[in-house]
Amino acid sequence: MRLTIVGSSGSYPGPDSPASCYLLEADDADGRTWRVLLDLGSGALGALHKYVDPLTIDAVLLSHLHADHCLDLSGYYVMRKYHPTGAQPRIPVYGPEGTADRMARAYDLPLDPGMHEEFDFRDWGETIELGPFSIEPIPVLHPVDAFGLRVTADGATVAYSGDTGPCSSLEDVARDADVFLAEASFRVGHTNPPDLHLTGADGGEVAARAGVKRLLLTHVPPWHDPADALAEAATTYDGPTELAVCGAVYEF
Repeated sequence: MRLTIVGSSGSYPGPDSPASCYLLEADDADGRTWRVLLDLGSGALGALHKYVDPLTIDAVLLSHLHADHCLDLSGYYVMRKYHPTGAQPRIPVYGPEGTADRMARAYDLPLDPGMHEEFDFRDWGETIELGPFSIEPIPVLHPVDAFGLRVTADGATVAYSGDTGPCSSLEDVARDADVFLAEASFRVGHTNPPDLHLTGADGGEVAARAGVKRLLLTHVPPWHDPADALAEAATTYDGPTELAVCGAVYEF
């Protein structure tokens, strides 16, 4: 399995990165390469072209419906509907209940048909199997319905926090993961609203308790210095820790 960081900026696109988007690729038994996106936030669709033809994506997995995690699905709708090679086949879009209506409103479309002719919208529920991928959604703590995602293929697991405040279910998301993509929006010592985001130290604590092999800090807003999040994580987790930087590729 291969992970490419497409966008890692928190809350909105930053000067060096789109908002949240992560490309996962893995081959099935017949050698076909499957590709899924973890989130498709503001500015991410354009950047995705650097790494892969967006028309080869097999599914989009949305952790929640805040703009910095889902809004570029609007542009992707346009691409798949009006591409000069013709309208593209529907692909699954997994997300919280109400994703189809949310995206129709985002593009000022009638709810029927909305984007249903381009995307097969499916609510998160039990673990799903998609090509070589097994994807487990786990509810986490955020002001809207939000999910952490465990994606397993080829014997490796990528765990993604999505956006969340500290919660016990986050350890279930991260348990024994080869890589834990943990958001680090907040800073230790600030007066942070409850049940909203993690600090770098929070992500490190979860990584340590869950036995994570590598910690990648992501979703740092442009108003913070990412190096601060990295320093905070080092106080709670002594394993390999990096910042999720656009274009970085990890293979497992």
